[in-house]
Amino acid sequence: MERKVSVEELLAKARKPAEEAMKLHPFYKGKIQVLPKCAIRNMDDFAIWYTPGVAEPCKDIAKNPDMVFEHTNKANFVAVASDGTRVLGLGDIGPLAGLPVMEGKALLFKYLGGVDAFPIMIDTKDPDKFIETVKMIAPTFGGINLEDIASPKCFYILDELRKQLDIPVWHDDQQGTAAITLAGVINGLKIVGKKLNEVTFAIIGTGSANTCLIRTLIKAGVPPGNIIAVDSKGILHPNREDIKQLKEKNPYKYDIAMKTNKEGRQGGIAEALKGVDVAIAASKPGPGTIKKEWVAAMNDDAIMFAEANPIPEIWPWEAKEAGVRIFGTGRSDFPNQVNNSLGFPGIFRGTLDVRAKTITDEMHIAAAYAIAEVAEQKGLREDYIVPTMDDWEVFPHEATAVAMKAIEQGVARIKPSRQEIYEHAEAIIKHAREMTKALMKHGYIKNPP
Repeated sequence: MERKVSVEELLAKARKPAEEAMKLHPFYKGKIQVLPKCAIRNMDDFAIWYTPGVAEPCKDIAKNPDMVFEHTNKANFVAVASDGTRVLGLGDIGPLAGLPVMEGKALLFKYLGGVDAFPIMIDTKDPDKFIETVKMIAPTFGGINLEDIASPKCFYILDELRKQLDIPVWHDDQQGTAAITLAGVINGLKIVGKKLNEVTFAIIGTGSANTCLIRTLIKAGVPPGNIIAVDSKGILHPNREDIKQLKEKNPYKYDIAMKTNKEGRQGGIAEALKGVDVAIAASKPGPGTIKKEWVAAMNDDAIMFAEANPIPEIWPWEAKEAGVRIFGTGRSDFPNQVNNSLGFPGIFRGTLDVRAKTITDEMHIAAAYAIAEVAEQKGLREDYIVPTMDDWEVFPHEATAVAMKAIEQGVARIKPSRQEIYEHAEAIIKHAREMTKALMKHGYIKNPP
């Protein structure tokens, strides 16, 4: 007979990654480094890679700017740009304290997507200065990944940079979270036998992640009236006292209040959860942000994702005891990790491989369906609704879906075939993983103590 795991054991397991992080971060003193990708046969080769030989590719790019993609690594460089004002569940901890997170993001970009990403911490809280800084460094990069920027300025920064740059600008807390969450919803609904355009949603938290998710759900076919959104002051509805102020301070939230909640429901999280089919929380870290008794009021065969980091709004075992059938968190140490790491490496891989000028909503929705498809092919279960990071084939699969959608929408600079896209993505991702293993095997990356 299988032994039931105690709450104390589950809590100890949940604390372990933080304990290990405090040992291993100072051991490695960072998670990424720069390595050559060209051959250096002898010192004479530096005359090719640097002066005088390098002048020829420089002149070629000056004559034809698109040749920069052929002569340099621009097509695979991504900036992970942040001001540190909304880091994980830690809030405004600043650019220095946010650096470990951005290094971690760059590591995931490389290992999972074969993308050369660099943490760029920007020491300003002024959104216009942030925009100007990113614009000035943009010539180096094939794409910009905005990360951990406070709401609502993150929306303004994303919108402005997308307008002003001819390379893709993406806010992973918005689009990345929306893509993987949609993938989880798609497969969760398949298990419980419900339809996307018929179920009701409670969206807990209206920061960057859920604001974009609401837009994404509506574009994917969810009627706006079937969504009930809750912020720190309660359910959004047109008659709320502060709604006129929101029109100027946060037009994105105002728009949600005008479009959603067809029944005009009022109250807080408890009232929002009553009788809904799906709950998505990206709000205040828990535990205890969402109460067990509130969850018990959801419909039968309920789906809930509690995505706050580092601690979900409610523990998985509490949600299950309250009657939730399918539950996911943002953590890798629990089943059903609904986490951006399944999205952005493959999405950027596909975007970069066709040299796309932007990442549209339709591109990240295509990624969501591709992610869902990989899990379905492997066999859906209540504790397996999205792939894990071990299912590495998800990344070239979604890269291909994203690249093909970019070509279809006319935002791609080049148009390789579906087969060419898949084979290139698969090869570059395999290369990144094998290179890391080789460095470990030969001791250039030391094994942890």
